[in-house]
Amino acid sequence: MALPTREDGRVTPVVANDRVCTGVTTVDGRIFVSFPGADEPGVQVAEALPDGRRVPWPDESWNAVHDEPRPDGAYVHVNGLRAGPDGRLWIVDSGAPGLGRPQVPGGARLIVTDPGSREVTRIYDLKVAVREHSYVDDVRFNGGTAYLTDAGVGGLIVLDLASGRARRVLDGHPSTRGRPLVADGEVLRGPDGAEVVLHVDQLEVSPDGRYLYYQPASGGLSRIETRWLDDPSVTPATVAAHVEPWLDTPTTGGTAIDAAGTIYLADAERRRILTVSPEREVATLVADPRLAWVDAMWVDADGDLWMPAAQLHRTPGLARGEQRVEYPVWIYRMSVGVPPAPNDHA
Repeated sequence: MALPTREDGRVTPVVANDRVCTGVTTVDGRIFVSFPGADEPGVQVAEALPDGRRVPWPDESWNAVHDEPRPDGAYVHVNGLRAGPDGRLWIVDSGAPGLGRPQVPGGARLIVTDPGSREVTRIYDLKVAVREHSYVDDVRFNGGTAYLTDAGVGGLIVLDLASGRARRVLDGHPSTRGRPLVADGEVLRGPDGAEVVLHVDQLEVSPDGRYLYYQPASGGLSRIETRWLDDPSVTPATVAAHVEPWLDTPTTGGTAIDAAGTIYLADAERRRILTVSPEREVATLVADPRLAWVDAMWVDADGDLWMPAAQLHRTPGLARGEQRVEYPVWIYRMSVGVPPAPNDHA
């Protein structure tokens, strides 16, 4: 499989990191980043300042590194962050110190912080919706509901933001179960040589709120009308019956969606970004050798697509125990000319 060899001038390097960075989000011109500790332990969420400094978010205590992970005022393992439609910064704590490791009791949470005051304004406890080997991965919003993915076991979590009640849906459904991951033309293997499988990972809500799109990291995009997820009286069999296989997709690092309903999909197999229209039309937006495992992307208010080239496939957990990351780990940006979906963020 041929990888791109020429850099695309539309892709601009914006933020350089000395650690693997998998997430980026912007709030009123401020840049926030997340580090999953895939290469080394340390700060998990930080504000990236223009002078190159990384300020722990919301403070150092939340980012403290402990010998044994504990959730009392500290992150267990942050895997995602994003500004919500309310302008606050929402942080996904997977609840497990790593993929395949057991949950830390009370660790699976959705943590809400105020960018102005730096205060933690609410913590949603997800323990009723996780399993022993769950790995809560990412979140998207739709009115008073948040949807989260469980990449460890395979399933979706539906969270009522007013009451804080969390429910598990599509638990173990085939649409949430992954295949072995492939990047740069190679099947990825862990330190023990076993093929790496990551279950349901990416998700996006259509701008009109009608559909939730989701897929395992290994691809296979599905969709379901949100009305089947939002009603707790609907039976699991009925929910499963309304899943629609939508598109066969490659191993994907991350996705984003814009106000027109176009999904941006980071193809980890060929170092490119694909666009998927609401009519299922697929096109290559950009291919560039620098786009090595682009993870959780972000569309900002100016219509720019932010792309953290995380190089996750070069970290020990996905590269047979070897450290192959080439530093710095860059976040890139390019204009797509369309603002974000307003139901997800402003």
